Amino acid sequence: MLKERASGILLHPTSLPGKYGIGTLGKAAFTFIDFLVLAKQQYWQILPLGPTGVGDSPYQCFSAHAGNPNLIDLDLLVKQQLLNAEDLEDIHHFDDRFVDYDGVQAARKPHLRKAYKSFTLHADEKDKFLYQTFLKDQAKWINDYALFMAIKESRKQKPWYQWEDALKLRDPEALNTIQTLVHSETDFHKFVQYLFFSQWIAVKEYACKHDVKIIGDIPLYIALDSADAWANPELFEFDKKRNPLHVGGVPPDYFSETGQLWGNPLYRWDALKASGYRWWIDRIRTNLFLYDIIRIDHFRGFAAYWAVPYGEKTAIKGKWVPCDGKDFFDAMKMEFSDLPIIAEDLGVITADVEELRDGFGFPGMKILEFAFDSSEANDFLPHNYTRNCVVYTGTHDNDTVAGWFQNALAEDRKLVLDYINCDETDIHWSFVRLAWASVAYTAIAPLQDLLGLDNAARMNLPGTTLNNWRWRAQSFQFTTALAIKLAHLTLLYGRGKAEKSEKKNLNL
Repeated sequence: MLKERASGILLHPTSLPGKYGIGTLGKAAFTFIDFLVLAKQQYWQILPLGPTGVGDSPYQCFSAHAGNPNLIDLDLLVKQQLLNAEDLEDIHHFDDRFVDYDGVQAARKPHLRKAYKSFTLHADEKDKFLYQTFLKDQAKWINDYALFMAIKESRKQKPWYQWEDALKLRDPEALNTIQTLVHSETDFHKFVQYLFFSQWIAVKEYACKHDVKIIGDIPLYIALDSADAWANPELFEFDKKRNPLHVGGVPPDYFSETGQLWGNPLYRWDALKASGYRWWIDRIRTNLFLYDIIRIDHFRGFAAYWAVPYGEKTAIKGKWVPCDGKDFFDAMKMEFSDLPIIAEDLGVITADVEELRDGFGFPGMKILEFAFDSSEANDFLPHNYTRNCVVYTGTHDNDTVAGWFQNALAEDRKLVLDYINCDETDIHWSFVRLAWASVAYTAIAPLQDLLGLDNAARMNLPGTTLNNWRWRAQSFQFTTALAIKLAHLTLLYGRGKAEKSEKKNLNL
């Protein structure tokens, strides 16, 4: 895994086609796996699956463990007799090209509540046993998460740091009182997680059966408004009133004069180390249960992180703080026999980050869109690659290839055409071919690049909070011709598992 030639497609489940306003873990997810198999792909890469808050970013979730209720497939609940088909007739009015998160969530929640009521009234002994087993298996996080979500519901979705002090500071008497008051809502959120995990594991098992591995994603930081920050304040840089002392971000650079101010609470690494990194171990264990491989976002934060004083309006006044990433990953190695990790090592990367990455054998990332800056040579050009890396045509944070090429400087476009020895026709396929032909063990392309879509299909624009994460694919785009074309390149460049007869006939 990750040490032999293979390839895959990046597509978040929210972008799957479907009739209820958002991609889900139902039929479309299984059909996409069938598409991957036909296209000879071995990886399906996704973004974090957690429940999203303001801005709908999967990198700012209410929990480091929980799943997004919006991904629960409602048709499967009909098959389970938790809903009736006619219950869903009122949610067919959404645009199938982009996700309206507020509208989708408002339309879905009553149906999830009805499914919960049906389960409590009619579940048989087997289903009750499976549910109780799930709660027991996830006990380390699900009780805090469910209570957190229930209190948010009772406080009009206010973030926990705006709750009254007794709840914000987790006064035991106040917690006992609120647990009694919101008991039913807490149980509802536990049940919703049971539905999510049940559906996702079915998808993952189907992928495994067809030799498709899931590449998941762990953000280095957790959201300030999260169950993790609220329930484990001793692990984060908070003062006695639970205000952050410093928050995360990155310093000013070529792309931003003021840097990026993310606002995430920073870890107390001394406290994490004293606990044996137990919180992180539990987090990684959940992720290794959900995924086969984990991409760690902002990997450089394990070597040193940018700490910005809380209250600053930009990231300019931050400072680099060193972190003992070797001790951390040594502890992870002691806990897990295998650490199938991809290190997101983009941005300004220093020698200590490279040493940490290479010392543990983690593959880093190469982005082809970053390679063609005619003003300077760089490590993103494929002739500079080592085998132990993952090459992407682009990521969720980039322009699509077609959009990038359209907006690129004339000299950069010329460099592309000269380097690849191609013309402008189907430039997206030239990028895919270049990635697949490279020496990198792993090659990944977002679906948008396989389809040749422009920036209207871009997933996220960093530094902005509106109209991101919304793009959705259409069913008609998953054609046999597209799968065969990708399969041809995949077999041609030795990235697919083919039968002997297929190896003899690469034209399929």
